[in-house]
Amino acid sequence: MNYIKKFFLIVPACISLVACHADLDQNPIDPDSFTETNVFSNAQEAKSALAKLYASLALTGQQGPAGQPDITGIDEGTSQYSRMLFSLNELTTDNAVVGWGDPGLPNLHAMNWGASNDFTTGMYYRLAQEVSFCNSFISNAQALNDNPEVAAYIAEARFLRAFAYYNLMDLYANVPLVEQVSTELPEQSNREMIFEFVENELLAIQEDLLASGSNEYGRVDEVAAWGLLSKLYLNAESWIGTPRYTDALNYSQQAINSTYSINTTDANGNGSAYDELFLADNNSNGAQNEFIFAINFDGNQSKTYGGTTFLVHASIGGSMDASEFGVNGGWEGLRTTKALVNKFNYSVTAEDEDGNPVEWEDARAMFYTDGQSFEINTIANTFTDGYAVTKFKNVDSDGNQGSDLGGDFVDTDLPLIRVAEIYLNYAEAHLRGGGGDAATATGYINELRERAFGDNSGNINSSDLSLNFILDERARELYWEGQRRTDLIRYGLFTSGSYLWPFKGGISGGMAVEDFRRLFPLPSNLISVNQNLTQNTGY
Repeated sequence: MNYIKKFFLIVPACISLVACHADLDQNPIDPDSFTETNVFSNAQEAKSALAKLYASLALTGQQGPAGQPDITGIDEGTSQYSRMLFSLNELTTDNAVVGWGDPGLPNLHAMNWGASNDFTTGMYYRLAQEVSFCNSFISNAQALNDNPEVAAYIAEARFLRAFAYYNLMDLYANVPLVEQVSTELPEQSNREMIFEFVENELLAIQEDLLASGSNEYGRVDEVAAWGLLSKLYLNAESWIGTPRYTDALNYSQQAINSTYSINTTDANGNGSAYDELFLADNNSNGAQNEFIFAINFDGNQSKTYGGTTFLVHASIGGSMDASEFGVNGGWEGLRTTKALVNKFNYSVTAEDEDGNPVEWEDARAMFYTDGQSFEINTIANTFTDGYAVTKFKNVDSDGNQGSDLGGDFVDTDLPLIRVAEIYLNYAEAHLRGGGGDAATATGYINELRERAFGDNSGNINSSDLSLNFILDERARELYWEGQRRTDLIRYGLFTSGSYLWPFKGGISGGMAVEDFRRLFPLPSNLISVNQNLTQNTGY
């Protein structure tokens, strides 16, 4: 982890990676300048360049936390990958609302965004840039490919490129497929082509990635490829109309059988190992054993107004004490809806005078209720409307504040693929006809629930296992981790009127919206520049 964090400090030296055209292929006049010729002179320098590919998911520019942004036209902190993933995959669902009035932001929960929306546009360019960085690295590193170390670096770059395309396919569907740095305007590919590319890349790099658990923390190994294949195949029917549930189950099982495991370490002695996953020391408190792929953050070395800094600060307001979360104040933005809170109805242990739940036996129900209303009357500028979420904190397992003593920036790493999700993938793939057996699926679910309850009092029987149960269990286990929109689309509930939540479609009781909202629009300025592209239907 320390090595990866040091990578962030040398990222500016690697900015020439985005300028790899023939007219720039020359030796520098200034002997002190550092170009891609130096970056790819040997395996050690190539390893430093690899850091930019990881850093592009965590950071926002060449200076940090603001200044010299990678992407212009949008607030730099907002442009960070996981912050935009939260905006597009959580704020558009029953899991979250935000009270801020930034242009384009209220449209996300109201589900009435357009092709010029800052957030849908910013995410497209962030992912396209990651593809560009990866393409450049792969091209330049090929000269050192006979070195086994560099071959593994290239496999990591191909994974990160496949991950970027996985996101592009999920969010936008029909995007250009570009595998090399080029000045030519790319042609548009369809979702089936992107799916096939991601699949083939992940299958091809399995043997080149390092073995399970043998890479440095923060870098991917072979299990990341299996985990992403599990996710890819689980969504295949939703995305390309072809069920691949047997493949989803098989790769879920392969990842489950690896060196990664569910975190059961209750390092802070509160009776639950679940909260350890989202604390400032989750790189070392046992949670790291569950993280198949995570974004690393450090309050001193990798400063950003996105990432978990955003998740912690933006979730604090009302009567909440920011010091308990290891930061210097709240941004009074993010809350949740009663639809998520109600997923924990089976474990309520206390109610307020109005009969609203305020305590739960399931430790995953991490809500702040003091002074917060259960119902949301208005979203804008009213933090106390809706329960607050206390899932992410910038304190370690002993309650100590993160490394930034000023309390501005957060150390907590953010899992993108973790073993608990793979357990849920297995169970869903089984129920959808992918094979396996009910006893195994039920056992995986009960492992998660035993962690949440601290004992077997929340366990289920195989007869309780159903697709609807799994969807609700995914909400309970994975909320605010960037998954919810994708899950609701797979279940046919994202746009339909068969499942409503507060202010879905912009009205308090919720309403159905147009089916084309299952995809986000390609950026309008991209369409105007590249005549090869056709806008997604409805925009």
